[in-house]
Formats: sequence, structure tokens, C-alpha cells
Amino acid sequence: MQISTSLGPVANRRPGPPPVSHPSPLVVLLVSWLLLGAAGSIWALASPLMSAPDETAHVIKAAAVARGQFAGNSSGVQGEALTVQVPKYIADLRDYNCFATHPETTPACSPPIGADPSLVTAETTAGNYNPVYYAIVGLGSLGMAGEPALYVMRLISSWLTAFFLAAIFFAAIAMRRSPYVLVASMVAVTPAVLFLTGSVNPSALEVGTTGAFYMGLCLMLEQPTKPHLNALPSVIVTAAGVLLANTRPLSFLWIAVALAAALLGHNLSSVRTLIMTKSFQLSGLVVALACLFALWWSISAKSLDSLFAVTPPIPADEAALLMLDRTVGYMREYVGVLGSLDTSPPTAVVYTWVLGFGSLLLLAFTARPLRLRWPVALLTVALITIPPALQAGSSEKIGWIWQGRYALALVVLLILASGVAVRFRPFRVTPWNASIIRWSLVLGVAAHTYLLLEGFRRYTVGIHGDHVNWSEMFDPLWQPPFSWQGLTVAYIAVLSVAVVCVYRLLTTHQKPALNAGITLETT
Repeated sequence: MQISTSLGPVANRRPGPPPVSHPSPLVVLLVSWLLLGAAGSIWALASPLMSAPDETAHVIKAAAVARGQFAGNSSGVQGEALTVQVPKYIADLRDYNCFATHPETTPACSPPIGADPSLVTAETTAGNYNPVYYAIVGLGSLGMAGEPALYVMRLISSWLTAFFLAAIFFAAIAMRRSPYVLVASMVAVTPAVLFLTGSVNPSALEVGTTGAFYMGLCLMLEQPTKPHLNALPSVIVTAAGVLLANTRPLSFLWIAVALAAALLGHNLSSVRTLIMTKSFQLSGLVVALACLFALWWSISAKSLDSLFAVTPPIPADEAALLMLDRTVGYMREYVGVLGSLDTSPPTAVVYTWVLGFGSLLLLAFTARPLRLRWPVALLTVALITIPPALQAGSSEKIGWIWQGRYALALVVLLILASGVAVRFRPFRVTPWNASIIRWSLVLGVAAHTYLLLEGFRRYTVGIHGDHVNWSEMFDPLWQPPFSWQGLTVAYIAVLSVAVVCVYRLLTTHQKPALNAGITLETT
């Protein structure tokens, strides 16, 4: 008899844990939509009305479009606001900004919002923007008036954006169940994204549709020979592409960048196979037509003429160099500058996302095979060069206009591409990895909550230099609906449910590794 040790056959190995049933991608889509919509809704209630960037102009535009005024009346002067006819309570919102750019002042200084539905003339700097987003959001101003109408407009925008953010998680789960893609999806939803989701502002929808368009394309490229599995991804890609093209004047630029990144990250065989499928051809046709309409609108309505700035003209080369110098500095705005750019995120919140973003980039630039790095390199170059080019193109006429949120869609695209690039990297669910995942998720919840509380501090009692006044929040000068305490508890509850779901997905995405055994061989 001879006894030898080796890797034993499956029959002789110690039995592992029972197989885990994973939720279907469709279930992930619906649950993600519910959780992201709830988080955005909390931000919609937490932020004072008209506190988000340019929200007054967007609300007036949305109310006008909902009443059939797709473009305002222009004086023909560059940067001058256009006039439209809207209900008086909406026109009066221009007086509801005494706290904007003044972090020490709370919204208690603003007059009550009325409910007079009579139509009057109002000015908006968004008057000649593409009407598609505003037609959807403006529905909230029909059939009701006053604050309820404004909150409904916010909620419509929030849940619309939340669907496309949820589509990112749907694609992440359907795409080889890679934990890195799921992690990238979480990092991509920065506090700034959720903050903008809870406001009437097309920037949030731009971010959500850009991510959903790219991730949907990647999913279709992963399974080009299975058209029955590409039905829902095709619908997502089409809807995201149509809305993205018609969100902001230059949004169709992100479509081109996302398409190039998705195609560059897959082999030619997959690309050729997908191009020959009817679902992709139909999606491409619909999105192309949407882009043509968006381009036609931008040119005919002179959408870019709405651009204005408060600085004098700047030479193009100087503006470009200044933008390059500030590239990394805009990370604060990508993470979460609140209000009218008057409330900076806590340093700890910024560092949290720098850690996550930096780790993903490091993994992406060391991914194998080498072709997986190309989309990340392309998007990195795009993030460095496109903003300076856009700013330099207008600086000599209207001065400095750039804000970090203008490139937020590109940042989210880079984060997602980094996760997709490392989707083939091995990942084992060991006790150590599980512990890292748990503490990372706790850190993420803490960072999201910290920024929300910083916003409440700014609006309930004001931020007065170095004066630390957290305790004074319990005697607030201003309160949101349901109180800041109630909204904070609700936010923590929503985030907690979300991270529990993510933890289960991350730690059960693989079948347990089979253990080595001892084989007894008789000779």
C-alpha cells in the first residue's frame, strides 16, 4: 500500500458552503432604482429650494416649456437672460436667493414662496437650452402651485436620474459578476452626484445617462452573440443616449467619448459581431437622430449664447494653462461642493473619494491584457484636455465660466472604465478581503452622511469662519421638511440598506473555492 498526498478529486474534497442564489440583474436594477431614488429624494428635501447651482433659471425654464414655450424671447445680446411666461410664484423665485454665495446666511432670510398661478414675465439664462429635460421636469408645475410644485419638480428629476444610475449597477452585475465593476459603480456615485440628483438641474441626468450609456454598451459588447440577453441593455443604451444628447449643449460630446471608450476596450471580433446585430443598429440609429436634433437645436436656438461669466475676458492660452493647473483641484467639486459653490465638502469626505478613485486608477493602469488600459488612458487624456479646450474656446469673449460639475460626467466615465478594465482580475473572498469590504462600505456611508450634515449645518445655522457650531444645529434658524434630524436618520437608513445589499453581492459573487484534500491510493 502506498499513501500519497495530492490535490484530491472533487468527490474526496471537503464539502464547501451551499451554493448561493444571486439576485437577477433585473432585481438589482429595481432595488438600486428604489434606493438611489430614495437617497436623491432626501437630498431634494434637505437642500433649500433654489439653493442648487442655477436652479432658479432651470425651474423657470422647465415651467415655461411645460406650458409650450420651448425657447424664450431673446434681446440678441450675448449672455443676457431670455424672457418667458411662467406662474408668478415661479417668477418670484429670483428674489429667493438672499443666502446664495453667503455661507453664513441661512434661507430664513428668504420671503415665503407664494402660490399665485397667474402668468407673468420672467427671465432665465437657460431660456434657449434644449427643452427635452425641462419638458419632463416641468410636468411637476402643472396642476399644483407653490412649494409642493417645486418639490415635485425636484422629485421627478431625482427619480428620472436615479433610474439611469441604477442601470449602471444593473450592467455591473450582469457583466461577468466582477466585484471591481460593482466597486467602481459605487465610487462613481459621489455625494455630488446625489446632491445634484435632488435638484432641478440637468447636470445630474447628464451624469446618470453618460454612465448608463457606457455601461450598457460594455454589456452588449460582452455578449454580442446573445441578442436575447441584449434586449434590456439595448433599451437602456437607447434611452440614455437620447436623453444624454438632449440634456446640455455639449452633452453629445460625452456620447462620442463613451462610445470610443467602450469600443476600444473590446476586441474587434466582439465589435464586428455587435455592429451586425439589429438591436445595436436600431439603437445607433435612434441615438444618432437624437444627436442630430440636439445639434440642430443648439445651432438654431443659439444655446451657447446663454453662457455668461462674472470675470473679464481672459486670453485663450492663459485660460487653458489655468485650467490645466486646476485639474486636480476640481476634485472637491467632483466629490461634493454644495449650494451655489459656497459650501466646500469636509476634507475627510474628499480624501475618502480620492482614496477610492486613486485605487481604481492604479489597478486600471496595471490591468492585463494591455488593451484593457486603452479606454482608461483615453478618458484620462480627455479629462485633462477637454475642459481646458472648452474653457479656452470661450474665455476671450465671456471670461471664466468653468465649474467642476461640467466635467462630472467625464469623471464618472473614467471611474467606471477603470472598474471595467480590471474585471478579469482575480478576486477571492477571504476573511481579510471581507473585512476590507466591510470597513470600506462603512467609510462610504460615513462620508456621504458627513457631507449631508455639513449641508445641514450650513443651512440651519450658517457657517461662520472657524466657529464650530454643530451643537447650535439643535436650535436652528431654518429647518427642511421633516427636520434635519429626521432626514439624517432616513439617509443613514437608506445608505445602510444599500451597503448591506452591496456587501452581499461582493462577498457572494463567486463560488467558494474548493479545498485541497488527501487522496489514499492503493497499489
